[in-house]
Amino acid sequence: MTGAQALLESLKKEGVTDFFGYPGGQVLPIYDALYNEKGLNHILTRHEQGAAHAADGYARVSGKVGVCLATSGPGATNLITGIATAYMDSIPIVAITGQVPTTLLGRDSFQEADVTGITQPITKHNYLVKEAADIPRVIKEAFHIARTGRPGPVVVDIAKDAQVNKLDFKYPDKVDLPGYKPTFKGHPRQIKAAAKMISLSKKPLLYIGGGIISAGASAELKEFAEKLNIPITTTMMGLGAFPSNHPLALNMLGMHGTAYANYAVQECDLLLAVGARFDDRVTGHLPTFAPKAKHIHIDVDPAEIGKNVRVDIPIVGDAAQTLKDLLEKIKPEKSKHDAWLAQINEWKKKYPLSYKKDGQLKPQYIIEMINEVTKGDAIICTEVGQHQMWAAQFCQFKNPRTWVSSGGLGTMGYGFPASIGAQVARPDKVVFNIAGDGSIQMNIQELATAVINKLPIKIAVLNNCFLGMVRQWQELIYDRHYSHTNLCANPDLVKIAEAYGAVGIRITKGAEVKKALQESLKVKDRPVLLDFVVTREENVLPFVPPGQALNQMIID
Repeated sequence: MTGAQALLESLKKEGVTDFFGYPGGQVLPIYDALYNEKGLNHILTRHEQGAAHAADGYARVSGKVGVCLATSGPGATNLITGIATAYMDSIPIVAITGQVPTTLLGRDSFQEADVTGITQPITKHNYLVKEAADIPRVIKEAFHIARTGRPGPVVVDIAKDAQVNKLDFKYPDKVDLPGYKPTFKGHPRQIKAAAKMISLSKKPLLYIGGGIISAGASAELKEFAEKLNIPITTTMMGLGAFPSNHPLALNMLGMHGTAYANYAVQECDLLLAVGARFDDRVTGHLPTFAPKAKHIHIDVDPAEIGKNVRVDIPIVGDAAQTLKDLLEKIKPEKSKHDAWLAQINEWKKKYPLSYKKDGQLKPQYIIEMINEVTKGDAIICTEVGQHQMWAAQFCQFKNPRTWVSSGGLGTMGYGFPASIGAQVARPDKVVFNIAGDGSIQMNIQELATAVINKLPIKIAVLNNCFLGMVRQWQELIYDRHYSHTNLCANPDLVKIAEAYGAVGIRITKGAEVKKALQESLKVKDRPVLLDFVVTREENVLPFVPPGQALNQMIID
């Protein structure tokens, strides 16, 4: 078979059923092989960035490796933002790109770009394939690298002649990568020391991130927390790993986290971090972060341990296995932390998440109503900005893989194409994309993708005619100098939705919200764009200003 046919067979061997792409000159052999292919569902996006984000959303919701495909040069470079987004959030995708023929490499040929050089800093690994015979091995390795250890993106750049040339197809049974051996089992001595430290703690706090979800460790986390009676705070990437309404849940910490989570971090005597990386939006001013606490850090990636915060006991290993091993070493004493939990409950009562109900259409109310009409059982995707933080604060999550949002890179335009990937992965679920009027316009062309594929995604635009989060910083830090954040010339989003063949609904009053959401849930064969015209200068609170400690929040 040809290299292009071998690529498709290799994808099927890896269990791929759906992938996202956009054709071009240097991938025509692959698209020609796809013409009569029955075992793969290729979804044509309207921009390569949309394909990368859709593959990312698919991976986050399904737990499988997401796949996207683009041609050489500008096609490949249009994937870069999506690849970087996946890299920052440890999401397993394989991005396949076409490349000019090997005889034209390095000659500044038409639509040539050094894809492996460009993507080296934002991938776990990348390949330039020049021989058709290498394709099965490279795809096997790419999927193995993407999904194991700390997950992440892998790029496979395939020269056009390698796609055309013939090979005897044989898919490898195993992967042999001597330099790549992730550690899954935590060191017994470190686990024993950590168990002792936890047993001695009076005010322990679990700080968990997206690594819990990647490792499929939610059940182990719940058992660990409940048996030891330890409260849990999550990063934004960790939302869904632990039920939001659980008595031990403090929900999100950090710059826009709950006040009680931030106070707990500052007062705890032991911070047990699992699958989290102590990023700046979580820690605030580093020297003042968790000043009374000893630190245990469990992570499958040794490079993260000690990178930002000094750790007393590091454990390199899989989150699920390590939590199991730890629990075996500790004798549960459920009443041991009663005083600590009483203090936390007092903070919860004193500093709940709230907003002023003054008769205006508030974005927080809309999030609450989305949660109510879906009974907390929807997949929530977001763009990036104020709406993202309100969704993180006011949505209630019961299960992992129901929250899809760009954390590390903060990519505007991510949420809608990611929701396409999420809906393809889970056609049985209601998928909401919560957006701002700035973000939604960055990849709004993907409405065509959703319409043609009859994807019933609900797009809730919190329309304040501002780049909301930037405006908030300009208000609070830059003396209300609203420099180029006013989007007063926004188009009519309802008409745009209708022009693409979607349903458009505009909502201007609080009394209209619930009914509009319920109507949107009745639409099963196309996307629905709900244009919520909200109060313009609402702020996300709490807010830890840059350079401040977590307990120096603006709460009201």
